[in-house]
Amino acid sequence: MDAEGPQVLCDLCLAQVCHSLDALCSKRADGSMCLSWAPIFPQEMADQLLCKMATKGILNDTTIGIFRNCKELRLRRASIRCCPVSAEAFRLALCPHRLQELDASWVSSGLTGADIVSGLVANSECRSSLQRLSLTGLHLDWESLKWDGGAHVGFSFLQGLRTLNLANTDLTDAALEDVCSLPQLESLDISCSTVSTLTALLTCKNTLRSLIAHQLRLLDMSAARLLFVLSQLHALRHLDFSEDHFAADNSDGRDGDETVRQLLEGSPQVLPNLVSLDISGRKRITETAVRAFVEARGGLVFLGLTATEASSCDVLSSQKNLKVTGEANENQVCEALRRYRDRECFIREALVHLYNLTTDVDKPRADMLKLVLSGMQSHPNSLHVHLVATACVFNLTTQDQAEAMPVSLLSTTVTQLLYSMKTFPNHQQVQKNCLLALCSDYILQDVPFDKYLAATLVINWLRSHEDPTLQRMAVAVISILVAKLSTEETAQLGKDVFIMKQLLAIVQQKAMVGVVDSTLKFALSALWNLTDEMPTAARNFIECQGLELYEEVLETYYTEPSVQQKVLGLLNNIAEVEVLQAELMEEGLLEHILTLLQDSQVEVGVRYFAGGTLAQLTSRPQAWTLGDELLSNIHNELHASIMTWAQLDREMVSYRSFRPFCPLLETWQPSGVQLWAVWAIHLVCSQNTSHYSNMMEREGVTELLRALAAHPDTHSDIKGPLDSILRMVEQRHSGSSNNQMKPRNS
Repeated sequence: MDAEGPQVLCDLCLAQVCHSLDALCSKRADGSMCLSWAPIFPQEMADQLLCKMATKGILNDTTIGIFRNCKELRLRRASIRCCPVSAEAFRLALCPHRLQELDASWVSSGLTGADIVSGLVANSECRSSLQRLSLTGLHLDWESLKWDGGAHVGFSFLQGLRTLNLANTDLTDAALEDVCSLPQLESLDISCSTVSTLTALLTCKNTLRSLIAHQLRLLDMSAARLLFVLSQLHALRHLDFSEDHFAADNSDGRDGDETVRQLLEGSPQVLPNLVSLDISGRKRITETAVRAFVEARGGLVFLGLTATEASSCDVLSSQKNLKVTGEANENQVCEALRRYRDRECFIREALVHLYNLTTDVDKPRADMLKLVLSGMQSHPNSLHVHLVATACVFNLTTQDQAEAMPVSLLSTTVTQLLYSMKTFPNHQQVQKNCLLALCSDYILQDVPFDKYLAATLVINWLRSHEDPTLQRMAVAVISILVAKLSTEETAQLGKDVFIMKQLLAIVQQKAMVGVVDSTLKFALSALWNLTDEMPTAARNFIECQGLELYEEVLETYYTEPSVQQKVLGLLNNIAEVEVLQAELMEEGLLEHILTLLQDSQVEVGVRYFAGGTLAQLTSRPQAWTLGDELLSNIHNELHASIMTWAQLDREMVSYRSFRPFCPLLETWQPSGVQLWAVWAIHLVCSQNTSHYSNMMEREGVTELLRALAAHPDTHSDIKGPLDSILRMVEQRHSGSSNNQMKPRNS
C-alpha cells in the first residue's frame, strides 16, 4: 500500500459518515436532514465533515440540514463550493454559526451574493467574526443587497473581513466602493469582474496588501490614472494584473500593458513593499523592462511571466529566492501549474510546455503527474486543457515510470482519463491520448479503477475507428479488461452484438492472410472471456457466424498452439451451454478436435481444451446426434490422452465457477468424461487452492468428488487425482493454502 499520513483514518471516518447519512438521520417536516443522535463534534471535525460532504457531491438543501444544530456541529470554516444550496437552506443551516471563513464559490440553485451577505449580516457575531469570504462565480445582485427593510446593507457591515474574493462576478463600481470601505481589508480578488475603474481602492490604500485583478475586461482607465491609483497602495505586497492572452475581448490590453511597462521601468519608490507581481499574458512586456524591475527590487519572491515571452530573461536565473512562472524551464512551467490552477488560459499554456518537457522523460515524475491531474480536475469541461493534459499523462505513465508511482495516484489518473473519454467522446485526439495511456499492462492489471466503464468507453471508441495501430491497442485493452470484470458486468457487455461482430471481424481479417500477431491473440482472448459462462454472448457468437470462422481458424493455425488454445477455449464455453450443444454437432468439426486431442505433438494446453469440448458434448447421451462409433471413440481417446498429460506448472485457465463441471462428475458418466473434469479441477486447485476450495464448498462440488471417490465403479485412474484434490481441500481448512486470486483466461 502507498505510504499515507495520519489524516487517512480521519478521512475514512468522515467518508463513512457521509455514506451512512441516511441511516444516521431523520427528516424534518421541510424534508431536511437532522442527525438522530450525535456527540458534540470537535469543532475542526465539523468543518471537515461539511467539506467532505461538499467534495463527495452530497451537500444540498436536504443534507445541509444536519448543521442547523450549532451545539453538536459548530462551524468556523465552511465550504459549500460548487454545491446546489438555496438561499433558504443557507440561511437556516450556516448563518447561525459564528463563521470565520466561508467559501461559497460557484454555488448553484440561485444563491446570490446578496443572499449570502444579508444572511451573514443578520448574525451579529458574524459581523465581527467573519474574516474570509469567497463568492467567486456568483451573481451578486447588488441592487437587492443595497436595501433591506429600509436599512442600508452591504459588504461593509462585515467589519471583520480581511480577505474577499469576488472574481468572476458582476461586481459594479458602486459595490467596489462599499467593499473598499472595509476597515481591515487586506486581500481582494476582483478578477474577471465588471468594474470599470479602480479609483475606489484609494479608500483602503493603507490596509490592502494583496490585489488580484486578472483580466478586467471592462476597465476604462488611462495608463497614467491606473498607475497613479496603484502607486498609492502603500501597503501592497502582492499585485496580480495578468491578462488572458486567449481572450477575444482585450479592451484594456494596451492601457494595461502600458501601465505594467511603466511600473516595471519606474522607480522602486512606487509600491515599495511589493514582493510579488503577476503580469502573465501581457504580450508587450520586454526582457529589458523585466530586468530593470528585478534588479531594482532585491526582496522580490515571485514574478508571473507566463505567455509574455519574457521568462527567458537572463537575470531571472541569478535570483535564487525568486519563483517565476513562464516557459523557459521546468521549474517555471511547474510553478505555473501550481499557481494557476483556476485559470484555464495559463493552465493550457503551461501544459503545452510541459508536454514538450516530458516527451523524453526517463524517470518517474509523480509530482508532475499530480499537477497535470489538478489542472484537468479544475477545468473538467475544457477541451483545450484535456487535449494537452491527456498527452502529458501518456508521457508520464509509460510502463517503467508507472510502476514506480503510488498506486493511488495511478488510480486517480485512470479515473480522470475515463472522465476525459466520457466528456469528449467525439474528439479523436483526446480519445487516442487516453487509449495510449490506458494501454499499459501494469495499469490494466494492477491498478484499481472502474474497469467496466473503461471497457465500454474503449468499445464505443472502436465503433468508429479503424486505424490498425490504435485498433490493436483498443483490442488489447478490451481483452485484459474483460478478463477482470464481474460476472454481471461481463454479461452486460456480452449482450452488445457490436463488440462480438467487431472482434470477429478482426479475427477474420487476420485469418484471411494467415497472420499471427498480438491483435489476433487479444481479439481471441476477449471473445473467449466474453463467452465464459455467458449463454447470451455465446448465442451472439453463433449468430454472428463465429462457429464457421473458428472452424477455418482451427485449420489455418494448426501449428499455432496459442491460437488453437484460445479457439478451443471458446468452443469449450459454448459446449457448456446445453441449449447450444446442437450447434457443435458437426462430424467434421468434432473429428478435427479429436485429432488435436490424440496428437502427442500438440501442446497439453491445446489438448486440454479439445478434451473439455469433447467431454461436454458427449456427457449427455440424449443430446448426442452423431454416430455411436464416434461417441465411443471420443470417450476412449479422452481417457487415454489424459493419462499421458503431465501436470502443468503454469496458469493456463481460471474458472468463474465449477457449475459446468457438475454434470461431468456424475457416477454414471464414462471414465474419460469424469477424468477430464477431475484433471481440470486438480489443475486449477493446485495453482490457487484457497479460492477454488471455497468455490467447491459453495457449489457442492466437494460432495460430488467424495461421492465419486467412494463409488465402486469409479476407474482407478481417477482415484489418484481425486484423493489429491480432497487432500488440498482438507489442508486448506487447516490453514495451509495459497490465498491469491488470479485473472481469468489470457
